Amino acid sequence: MTATFAPAPARSRGTVIALWTLQVLLALVFIVGSGTPKLFGEAYAVQIFTDLGTGQWLRYVVGVLEIAGGIGLLVPRFARLAASCLIALMVGATLAQLFFLTEGFWYTPVVLGVLLGVVAWLRRPASVRA
Repeated sequence: MTATFAPAPARSRGTVIALWTLQVLLALVFIVGSGTPKLFGEAYAVQIFTDLGTGQWLRYVVGVLEIAGGIGLLVPRFARLAASCLIALMVGATLAQLFFLTEGFWYTPVVLGVLLGVVAWLRRPASVRA
């Protein structure tokens, strides 16, 4: 017995434009606003990882992951995977903000995680949407 899938309903042009706009903005946030400062040793990024007590190696790992995820958001084939991986990173960032850091805003990674969840949800395969 073979399974047949009904074609997924086409998205409106406005939905496609909104989704791409969200992905580009999130990519800019992760590449330019978050990952690059970590790799170039911006003072605040260095201080965060000093306060965490993990050493600066984690700053480099997180910076590379954020840049890779940001680039992945711009590649349709990898957008869902990139969004999902960045969600996991935002969960870690939220926990770090809540339990280990005294300065910073815990809600920033939560908001980014929710927006990434929208991307991951809307980029699911057509066979799953049907």
